[in-house]
Amino acid sequence: MLKRQTSGSVVCPSCGRLVGVQQDVCPHCGRGNPGLWGYTRFFQGLGDDFGFVRLIIGACVVLFLLTLVVKPSTSAMKGLFSLLSPSMESLFLFGASGALPVFAYDRWWTVLSASWLHGGLLHILFNMLWVRQLAPATSRIYGAGRMVIIYLVAGAAGFLLSSFAGAYLDFLPSFLRGAKLTIGASAAIFGLLGALVLYGRRGGSTAVGQQAWMWAIFLGVFGFIMPGVDNFAHLGGFLGGYAVAHWLDPRRPERVEHLMAAVIGLGLSLLAVLFSVLKGLALLG
Repeated sequence: MLKRQTSGSVVCPSCGRLVGVQQDVCPHCGRGNPGLWGYTRFFQGLGDDFGFVRLIIGACVVLFLLTLVVKPSTSAMKGLFSLLSPSMESLFLFGASGALPVFAYDRWWTVLSASWLHGGLLHILFNMLWVRQLAPATSRIYGAGRMVIIYLVAGAAGFLLSSFAGAYLDFLPSFLRGAKLTIGASAAIFGLLGALVLYGRRGGSTAVGQQAWMWAIFLGVFGFIMPGVDNFAHLGGFLGGYAVAHWLDPRRPERVEHLMAAVIGLGLSLLAVLFSVLKGLALLG
C-alpha cells in the first residue's frame, strides 16, 4: 500500500545512511530531498532500480506484441532469427529510426522511439536479457534516475549516428554502413556498458570496468560477424553512454532532479512512439 511517511528516519537512496524524512539535504552525501517526498520506502521496495528495469522490459514486450498484431512479416525467410518478426511497415509505423525515416520523411523523433522496438523473438529476448543484466548494476552505481538518463541518451545517440551514417556514408563496406531502417535496445545497452567503463576509469571498481570492456568487445565483434547488425548504433550508443556518464559523474551522489529527469525522459520516449503511430497513420492514409 502506498503510504506517505511524514516523520522519523529513512535510508538515503544515495549513501545508505539514516536521515530525517523531512530533511532537504542529506547531511552525509549532499543528496537533495533524500526522503523522496515521504515515499522513500515505497521506491526502495521496488529495488535498486526503483522499478525502471521492469518498466523498460514491459514496454518493449508490449510494443513488440503490438507490432506483430498490426502486421507480421510475410517474408519467406526461415530460421530462428526470422521467428515472429514484425513487418517493415509495422516497425516504420511505430517509430523505427534510420536514414529513411529521419532524413527522407523528417521523422527525427524516431531516435527516441526506436529503442523500444524489436525485429524478432530472439532479438527482443537477447536484448532484454542484457537489459536485465546491465541496468540493475548501472543503477546500483549511478542511481536509478541516472541509469535511465544514460539508457535513453545512449539510445538516441546511437540511432542519430546510425541515421547519419546511413544517409551520408553509404560508400563504406556493408558491415560499416549505417542503417536505412533500424530498431532495438542494443544502442542503449552499449550505453550502459560505456557508463560502466567510465565508472572503472573514474576510480570505481576496476573489475566492473574491465568486465564491461570485455562485454563491449565481445558484442562489438559479434556485430561484425552477424549480418544485419547496426554497428554504428552500437558505437554511438557506447560513446553517448560514456559521455553522459562522464557528465553525471559516478563519484557524486544522485539528486532528486535526476529521478525527475528520468521520468520525463521515459514519458517523452513513449510519447515519441505514440506520435510516430499518429503521424504514420496520416502518412499511410
